Amino acid sequence: MHHHQLFPEDFDCTVSLFPLGDVVLFPRVMQPLHIFEPRYRQMTEDALANDRLIAMALAHPFASHRFMDFTPIFPVVCIGKIQQEVRLPDGRFNMLLQGLARARITSEFETGKLYRRAQVQILEDIPCCSADKERSLRAKVAKRMGDWFTHQPDAASQLERLVHSDLTLGDLCDIFSFALPLDSFVKMDLLTTLNIEKRASMFLDVIHSIAPAVEKPETTSASKNFPPGFSPN
Repeated sequence: MHHHQLFPEDFDCTVSLFPLGDVVLFPRVMQPLHIFEPRYRQMTEDALANDRLIAMALAHPFASHRFMDFTPIFPVVCIGKIQQEVRLPDGRFNMLLQGLARARITSEFETGKLYRRAQVQILEDIPCCSADKERSLRAKVAKRMGDWFTHQPDAASQLERLVHSDLTLGDLCDIFSFALPLDSFVKMDLLTTLNIEKRASMFLDVIHSIAPAVEKPETTSASKNFPPGFSPN
């Protein structure tokens, strides 16, 4: 599906920014969020009243709470759409944000709001050099992911459905990158990599380095984090 089909017809490439220090959203995945800070409660209220879009941004590692009014962030973000929300009596929200597309911040602008807004450019994936190369990488990703869930029949069954679905190799890498307990800055590298061949190769290198081929069910960190839980702002 082309990205233009995912956004409202009048989408002008302006988005609200939601910087967090430990959450990287990817296209096609669903991120649970708990919203409690006043500025992000205002952001959520405004999004729900308009296009329901919010761009998740990752804060730089040197960001300090002293500078939270303008936290330095990575320029590549993932635009998400609020699919479900629960408004709590005290004004907080629980919501599910579904990733739609990668985007690059081109500029930020003043709005008089408590939260930040930016102009962005939607980013498109760069396909593999050949169908054979994509099939080969897809098989390697499926094999390596299968090793994570050797003792987890339910997860293995879900994995089997995913790898044999019509999802692209890029989609699969995004879903697995989101679900596995990878470092946030590793996830940002994967989000930033538009070339699917390079993204898949990077993903394979990463998961080869962080986990043995087989783990017992009670110690499998991937299964404990699949799917991820709510993240507070």
